[in-house]
Amino acid sequence: MVDRVHEEEWKLSQVFGERCPGEELQDVDIVTAIDFDKTGDYLAVGDRGGRIIIFETKSSKDTPNPQFDRNELEQMNFTSTKHPEYQYKTEFQSHEPEFDYLKSLEIEEKINRIRWCATPNGSMFILSTNDKTIKLWKVKDHKVKKIKEMNPSPYVSSENTLLAERSFMSGQETSSLSNGYHLEWTEKVDKNMSPSQEVQTMIANNGDAVHARCRKVYAHAHDFNINSISNNSDGETFISADDLRINLWNLEISNQCFNIVDVKPSNMDDLTEVITSAEFHPVHCNLLAYSSSRGFIRLIDMRQSALCDHSTRILQDAESHVSRTFFTEIIASISDIKFASNGWHLLSRDYMNLKLWDMRMDSTPVTTFKIHEHLRPKLCDLYNNDSIFDKFECCFSGNGLHFASGSYSNLLRIFSHGVGSTEGITIEASKNWNRKPFPQAARRARRSSLSNLTRGFYRQGHENSSSGYDEISSNFSSKLLHLAWHPRTDLIACASGNSLFLYHA
Repeated sequence: MVDRVHEEEWKLSQVFGERCPGEELQDVDIVTAIDFDKTGDYLAVGDRGGRIIIFETKSSKDTPNPQFDRNELEQMNFTSTKHPEYQYKTEFQSHEPEFDYLKSLEIEEKINRIRWCATPNGSMFILSTNDKTIKLWKVKDHKVKKIKEMNPSPYVSSENTLLAERSFMSGQETSSLSNGYHLEWTEKVDKNMSPSQEVQTMIANNGDAVHARCRKVYAHAHDFNINSISNNSDGETFISADDLRINLWNLEISNQCFNIVDVKPSNMDDLTEVITSAEFHPVHCNLLAYSSSRGFIRLIDMRQSALCDHSTRILQDAESHVSRTFFTEIIASISDIKFASNGWHLLSRDYMNLKLWDMRMDSTPVTTFKIHEHLRPKLCDLYNNDSIFDKFECCFSGNGLHFASGSYSNLLRIFSHGVGSTEGITIEASKNWNRKPFPQAARRARRSSLSNLTRGFYRQGHENSSSGYDEISSNFSSKLLHLAWHPRTDLIACASGNSLFLYHA
């Protein structure tokens, strides 16, 4: 993997599901979750209709023998592919719409999060969740028998009819062989069918099929909408988080979980913040982090106590509270957090900024990347049309040196650490894509039941916005919320509407 990603290196690799001109976007087709497995060979995509679509890397059968030298490769006119290309593998219905009769609440089938699990054998395991229910799916290839070619002799069908008529209708009996076949029928077949025709009727081919089966259902453990699931590095447990609680599960036990974080006050009138995202540490199985609507990131150690309400450390931007307005509490809410693969750094995304944190520094982020600073004068309009509640995700590259997030107008923002620039790279996610000098922002929003009731008393941008931002008119009806970075190479999967875009460097 390269240590620095240059703007001219990013290219559109593939597009899946892009609409034709004039084609209406169906709400159930909107992509709501993306995740690569640890190898990067598989990519899972969830949508608002409760489906999970799996893509896999194309077969390497066209890759030349590594024993060939360079001259031989040039003579073969072979063009090597430096980035993986994906093809459709399978899809299945993960969740169905439900209705909670006790609370008179309709539960959508929309997939909120997807996480790949460890694969001890050849099977693939995927965790998926909607607002209330988590499911563990096993996806496995299996062989099926397919008839490749069938070329029966016309005498076979006619004599079968004759045999049926004589045996069951007329009651006539003729001498037969010991195996039960009529002598007259077998003699005609032998005379009129060549050996090659006999073989053709028996040729079969082994085909591959993909089967998805629900192994576990983890339900009835969350009173509020689930916003996060995260697998532990031990390969045995995972956490699920809603607005007020974080539960710890064992993958093999679906009827029991442990509540490790509970921020629900005895009186709901005293509620000041909610949980917005939670993530396990990638190396240490006892550590995890969760973010809040007040802009805090809490790091907890499960070894200290069974109930981890009192966090070990709090990451907060000491300069973000310089000036407070009505909107400060809303834009402070962190929509997503991600650990770097080495566990030393953590990435957080709030509405305005993308922040890089060092786990050894809790008073200020290492770097703050301005994404929506140009929208600060428009916060009132964004509040009125609910766009201010859009929840943008973020992602790390495999080596932890680069990171990305989305914005409006289907813009993908890519940044690098320690290269002397916080402007980064801006790419429009489109089949006919082009680069823009600065970022933009996204499409519609919707308020969840509890997440937007409280926004703490924290954070306001303190840097001057770039002059170019004010000149850009953002398209709030198109936004890039969900994205994931390939774990082993510079390839980003991002989604806008029902379209999945893959960019490589």
